[in-house]
Amino acid sequence: MELVYKIFIKDGAWLTILNGLWATVEISALSLLFGTIIGAALCSMRVGKIKPLEIFARVYISIIRGSPVLMLLMLLFYGVFARSGISPIAVAVITFSMHTAAHVAELLRSSLMGIDTGQVEAARTLGFSRWQAFKLVALPQIVRIAKPVYQSTVINLIQWTSVVGYVTITDLTRVINNTASRTMQPMITIIGGMLIYLALSYAVHKIFHFGDKK
Repeated sequence: MELVYKIFIKDGAWLTILNGLWATVEISALSLLFGTIIGAALCSMRVGKIKPLEIFARVYISIIRGSPVLMLLMLLFYGVFARSGISPIAVAVITFSMHTAAHVAELLRSSLMGIDTGQVEAARTLGFSRWQAFKLVALPQIVRIAKPVYQSTVINLIQWTSVVGYVTITDLTRVINNTASRTMQPMITIIGGMLIYLALSYAVHKIFHFGDKK
């Protein structure tokens, strides 16, 4: 216990870890929000009847899903936004929003393809508008089908953010790495960092479980 205290608490070490944890949560939460919105828009283009938009969405999803997120992050930080003055955290949010959007778009499309379109058509014959049929008949089923995979996407996003240290962001992983170097106790420090990430994953699981009960 004395060693744990020395590594994680002594001399304000816990505050440094807390700041790194906040950076991880902030980037993950913002990227999830924007990524979900953009992903829904991409899904709409992907299944729509406007050919140029459908081609754009298809190409975007193929390229982003096939590219390592670290390479995308470095391309934007050291290339596209190198002279823009945008903060590293903003670049990270843009990167992970783009990456998450591609995965969410395919998730929503596959969920949409998994519902019975006959139910939507039946609702239309009963006098429902196109929006009402989607909101009341299709959307609840899409959410139910997509929820388990979306939960995994959220957890994966939190893990993906562990690479932001490559663009000078002091996130949880970088703090753990610095602490391990400073204390010369890599085993205990890294295990402690893994436990924190596991706690974040468990928190996501509990949030989704609470949503299921509601």
